[in-house]
Amino acid sequence: MQNVFVEKPYKFVPPMNSTLPLKIIMYSGIFKRWLRKLEGVESSEVRNADKLRDSIAAGHSIVLAPNHARTADPMVLGFLGLEAKCTFYAMASWHLFNQSWFYTTVMRSMGAFSVNREGVDRQAIDTAIDFIAKGERVFTLFPEGTTSRANDKLMKLMDGTAFIARAAAKKRMKRDGGKVVVHPLAIKYVFQGDIKKVCEETLGEIEQRISWRPQSEVPLFDRIQKLGNALLKLKELEYGATDDSGSLTERQQRLVNRLLHPLETEWLGKTSEEGIQIRIKNLRMQIFPDIARGEVDPTEKARRWKHLEETYLAQQLDGYPKDYVSEFPSENRILETIERFEEDLTDKAKIHGGLKVVLDVLDPIEVSTKRDRGAAEDPLMVEIRESLQGKLDELKHESRMYTE
Repeated sequence: MQNVFVEKPYKFVPPMNSTLPLKIIMYSGIFKRWLRKLEGVESSEVRNADKLRDSIAAGHSIVLAPNHARTADPMVLGFLGLEAKCTFYAMASWHLFNQSWFYTTVMRSMGAFSVNREGVDRQAIDTAIDFIAKGERVFTLFPEGTTSRANDKLMKLMDGTAFIARAAAKKRMKRDGGKVVVHPLAIKYVFQGDIKKVCEETLGEIEQRISWRPQSEVPLFDRIQKLGNALLKLKELEYGATDDSGSLTERQQRLVNRLLHPLETEWLGKTSEEGIQIRIKNLRMQIFPDIARGEVDPTEKARRWKHLEETYLAQQLDGYPKDYVSEFPSENRILETIERFEEDLTDKAKIHGGLKVVLDVLDPIEVSTKRDRGAAEDPLMVEIRESLQGKLDELKHESRMYTE
């Protein structure tokens, strides 16, 4: 499990007020070198930046709502900032501010401030609303809530984006009658490296890790399917799931519910079928805060950590979209699936390089100060999702298709 929990009481970390450090990072090209070294992003293309410039020129308060496929996403916004001549604010998980003094300073200089994902962080929410209403910078909210590694598919979006944007719209309206608009932003990574070399090296290492000899003679799609089945079977055996009938996707969902339903019954009093991020957040808000405050004895602490590990595994299992490779066998989808295998086994995927990032700004969506309470889903989130997914469906065709 990756280290996403901090065992100490939460303390809000604000962004730096000055835009000078961010401009130095952007205009000096420092962020490009970081992206190349830390994320393998070697080139970029920004499309339709004029849409963002037009909203800025009109004096609107702007919320940027990108999809969130990779940890590189916040930093690649630097390419958009250069093109649209703007700076950003963004919320980031508090654990990211507890890695090192240097990393915290860089994040704050880039306009990031902390949010406690294991609690209701009113200060972070109020700060976001205030920044958006003032409209001094473009405000970035990732509506998926976490990275997916499935660049072509959106996870279920969190309603927090609409809540914050609508509250900011009300505040802006009272202040000067101005508007808040949301610009969905499609971020697409296109792999331009040698996929066959990456597959052979990485799959061979994973196979050896589970005591197999490398399956080089097996066709790639069969090899991925075989390895995915083996990795899932290992987890089914670990957690006593004896039913291995049905497709991989059906087995994944059964195991997810086998992990989460007992936890939801204990901690929430009922089971849930909502999106995985909402389910995980609701559980962690109940399980973790007492640990952070040091209010549980060692036995209870160990039990709760086991529960947190199970929420993490459920989240990882849910990150494999149905038929992701077989329905559209692009090199990108193969790479993402292999990276997911490696990350699930080792908590970290190697940097393979060869990535080009495309940032496509979509049409603005004006934020109403009122929500249609009769709608089953928040209309703003529906519009964001449809806009983003529609563009991602177009951009997937820029990936090379794999041939044996």
